Amino acid sequence: MPVSPDLAAANFAFPQSLQQGSQPNTIASAATITVTNILTFLTGTVQLATINPPVSGAHMLVLVFTNGAPGQFLTTGNLQVAYQPIQNRPIILFYDPASAKYWVMSVT
Repeated sequence: MPVSPDLAAANFAFPQSLQQGSQPNTIASAATITVTNILTFLTGTVQLATINPPVSGAHMLVLVFTNGAPGQFLTTGNLQVAYQPIQNRPIILFYDPASAKYWVMSVT
């Protein structure tokens, strides 16, 4: 298995441990967000279009929107499909570096 050259790669590994010192964080929703580890809580209602990839290779992110009316995912940035998040339901996204897009895990 190749080693990632990114210093933050361990923050996106699964499973994580307390040795990494990386705890889930909470940020305000915005058109563009920057996450620092695999699990991020988002507040607010702003629609999300772009996630700044925290590492260079393929990776997974989990977003949890805490607002009762979170903004929809837009396809004008690096999100592959439009999606309407639901409050307190984790959303798993997979980053494909070849297309430079995040793919939303299917939710039914």
